[in-house]
Order: sequence, then structure tokens, then C-alpha cells
Amino acid sequence: MPQSVVLVHGLRTSATMWRRQVELLESLGHEAIAVDLPGHGSRMRERFTLDGAVQTVADAVARAEHPPLLCGFSLGGYTSIHYLGGAESSRAKGLLAASCGTRPYRAVLGAWRAAARVIHAFPDRGLGLNNWAVRAAVRDPELADDVIRGGVALEVMDDALREVAALDPVTSLRRIRVPVWLVNGTLDHFRLEERRYAAAAPDARLLHVRGATHMVSLTRPDDFDRILLDVLDSLPA
Repeated sequence: MPQSVVLVHGLRTSATMWRRQVELLESLGHEAIAVDLPGHGSRMRERFTLDGAVQTVADAVARAEHPPLLCGFSLGGYTSIHYLGGAESSRAKGLLAASCGTRPYRAVLGAWRAAARVIHAFPDRGLGLNNWAVRAAVRDPELADDVIRGGVALEVMDDALREVAALDPVTSLRRIRVPVWLVNGTLDHFRLEERRYAAAAPDARLLHVRGATHMVSLTRPDDFDRILLDVLDSLPA
């Protein structure tokens, strides 16, 4: 039976990072909605706010043809957890949250904001460094191109890191009443509190992708796609 999936990208990327998953889902007759968060992709000129990001997710869930599986990566995972944890009601029938298994500590985010300001002083605002890092992490050139193709949100860092500091994903997970899958690469530095996350959600499963780094859907795409389809098949049509 056809199902719907809402895909929410990570920081500085865009909906294009999900190109492979969108094509896969649509080839199987499912609906795939990959959104751009404020300040990213087609919305690069907007300022990022947490409220705007949550509204983007809520709008996509509302317009999906079927009650959707919500799938978020990194910033998209944090946003999706926050959305479902605060929603009085939602059509979403499940959450796959990838690469967001550590609470956003203010001290760490503050250091990242300081580093981002230094990088923004480069003549290209850090574009070359970003693209080098993407291509170093994502060895498949086509998938690396997917990350970059929608545009690199160089100006969003300060706003996004400041807004994310207000999140409490563990508290939000306690409020979520749909099944939750927490998916992390075994080499991901963001998985430090994954077991705390899993213990917080009433109905959660913790899944690991062996050998994957933070960009789990891009560094081990076959394994990630298999998990995504298994999760989708386990949900009622």
C-alpha cells in the first residue's frame, strides 16, 4: 500500500540531500516530501528560526496524502523530535530520527558558533572548506553532489546554533506517542546519549549502521535505505 514520508535535512544542506531516498520511495509507489527549512536551499534568503522550522515540518505532515512517517537527519532530526514532542495532535504515525543522539549543550554550541564566525571571515565565507569536507566524508561523488546541489547555507550557522540551544530532545521524546526509530552510524560523534534518548521515548528502537559516520544516509546509503523501508513496512498503511 502506498505510504507517505516527510524528509527533513540537516544543517547547511537542503532537500536535495534526499535525492536517492526520494527516487527509491517514489519507485515503490510511495509519496516522498523533502522540505527545505528556513535559511536553506530554496529558502536561503530567509532567517532560520526554530518556530519556522517546526512550522515547515507541520505543514509537510499536514499536506501529505497519507499519515506520514517523519524522517529527520541531524538538525532535521532535532526539529522533528521537537515538533512531535510539542504537537497536541499530528498526523505523523512514526518518527525516524537519525544522527541527533546528543543533547545540544550550550557550551558546545557556543564553541561551534565561534568557529563558524572565524570560517565566515574566509574570502569565500567557508564554501570551499565545506565542500571539501562533504566530499571527504561522502565518498560517492554523486551523493556528495546531492548534498551541495541545493546550495550551501553558509549564513545560517549562527541563527541555527542559537535556536537549537533551546531544545530538550529527551523531554520531547517522553511526550511522543508514536513509534520512534533512532538511527545512528557507529562512528557518529552525535550518538553519545543515544541510550538516554531510547529510554525516554515510550516506544523507541535504537538501530546502528556499522561503519557509518554522522552523514549516515550518505556514507552507508544501502543500509540506511533498508532501514527506512523496513520502518515504513512496519507501520500500518
